[in-house]
Amino acid sequence: MYKFVLRVAVAATSVLVPAQAGASALTYTPINPSFGGNPFNSSHLLGIANAQNNFKDPSTQATGSQAQIFAQQLQSRLLSALSSQIVDAIFGPNPQQHGTIKFGDQTIDFNRNLDSVTLTITGSGGDITTIVVPTFLQVN
Repeated sequence: MYKFVLRVAVAATSVLVPAQAGASALTYTPINPSFGGNPFNSSHLLGIANAQNNFKDPSTQATGSQAQIFAQQLQSRLLSALSSQIVDAIFGPNPQQHGTIKFGDQTIDFNRNLDSVTLTITGSGGDITTIVVPTFLQVN
């Protein structure tokens, strides 16, 4: 009887246990796209980082009273209008060859050559900035 039970147990275990076990190697895949991860994760990771960021940039925060903010905006609009007039004087329908524009303590000199326009901006402290803008000639 003991041999019979042993044979049944061996037969049952041979049926239940497979002959070969299969497994694959573990591979690491990074999440962050900066380190080779999926590039579609970048917006999600940036959103999480921004949600956790408590730092506020002081340059983006409005400082001063309403009058100071208004004065800054007005100055910005005046400088924008001045730059539009300078662009019209250089590249407009009647472009000038050279000229000087004074605004406060700043002096803007421009000189048109055959292939470029040179702008020289002299600031109030004597600092000089030179900008060379290439011009494209139309060939008919």
